Amino acid sequence: MNKEKRTQIFSRLRDADPNPTTELNYTSPFELLVAVILSAQATDVGVNKATDKLYPAANTPEAILALGVDGLKDYIKTIGLFNAKAENVIKTCRILIEKHNSIVPDNREDLEALPGVGRKTANVVLNTAFKQPTMAVDTHIFRVSNRTGIAPGKDVLEVEKRLVRLIPKEFLMDAHHWLILHGRYVCKARKPQCGSCIIEDLCEYKQKTS
Repeated sequence: MNKEKRTQIFSRLRDADPNPTTELNYTSPFELLVAVILSAQATDVGVNKATDKLYPAANTPEAILALGVDGLKDYIKTIGLFNAKAENVIKTCRILIEKHNSIVPDNREDLEALPGVGRKTANVVLNTAFKQPTMAVDTHIFRVSNRTGIAPGKDVLEVEKRLVRLIPKEFLMDAHHWLILHGRYVCKARKPQCGSCIIEDLCEYKQKTS
């Protein structure tokens, strides 16, 4: 796929949704960080249901740490892997308090040192909370990048690096959100909705559906 075609694709995605954002509910970098940790192998809808109850009760590192692991589990037990996630969030809160003055760090190294935070989670926080041009490649973005031909790659890291290199700079800040939403609602895993896709004529997928 050439640069001109990528530019057209992202121009259309921007025209359709000029101000895309995450579907996770949050009002601070800390709330976003916790929500993204909880969202691993879970839906944003499911995470929001839990955090909509959790955050009014506790939405700072100190407040969640005070809940303790068992107290936190009561709020997030509807989310998959909640036992491990509760442990990670509590440990993360303790580190934020002790090492970062309760402030979520705005750099990859410190973020990835937090329990439950991998490269993808760090990229989401850096992009969404701190407006850095990172690319968090989840299953949706991996699929869309390969299927459309925007940035094919064998694994998520290869796709991430190609997307950051190949997406025109003017689109890079919001590209993560456009691609994830496109994969979630249009370019679906089992049956992509090619007939109602705004980039169908630009997409290089061979097995297009009607």
